[in-house]
Amino acid sequence: MAHHTEVVEDLLAIEAVQIKTKQEEYFTWTSGIRSPIYCDNRLTMSFPDVRKKIVEAFIDKVNQLSTKPDIIVGCATAGIPHAAWLAEALNLPMAYVRSKPKGHGKGNQVEGQLLPGQNALVIEDLISTGGSSIEAAQVVQDAGAEVIHVLAIFTYGLPKAERAFAEAGFSFTTITGYDTLLSVLKNQNQINETEEQELLQWRNQL
Repeated sequence: MAHHTEVVEDLLAIEAVQIKTKQEEYFTWTSGIRSPIYCDNRLTMSFPDVRKKIVEAFIDKVNQLSTKPDIIVGCATAGIPHAAWLAEALNLPMAYVRSKPKGHGKGNQVEGQLLPGQNALVIEDLISTGGSSIEAAQVVQDAGAEVIHVLAIFTYGLPKAERAFAEAGFSFTTITGYDTLLSVLKNQNQINETEEQELLQWRNQL
């Protein structure tokens, strides 16, 4: 079974991803957007078998990269554990990027040893609009490293994210995403064809 399908099934099984098909039951994102999907990949930390599959899927993605990483960099906070597990599996150094510089001490925004000229692979748990991932990648680049790619577990597949990454000059891929999720839900008879089309229309109009 392909990783993209298997990981979605795992995320559904542990309720890291939930879907509401009725608009009155939609979740509210921090941005205020009303959404039929709730995605909390932090839950994967508590399920060793699931997080192991995620690491294996990340390794497959790394093997497909034309330029290999010298260091794995996690995005705070949910990308940090997955970056750590991947770095351990690949026997590579790891660092992470804070959402903002630390307010005391040395005022670091990058924690760990990130050296100029290193090829950095940035790990995120989720791509929505792409804003936070792009900001983290820019911090890594500003520190003198070369961001070769951004990897994440799940993407909503928002056109806005595709445009934002292209404009920022960064590339990204994910293990799985919204389209695979809908396909799995339909195959499991959790949604019908009409609901599938409504959920696709919600995503495509954002």
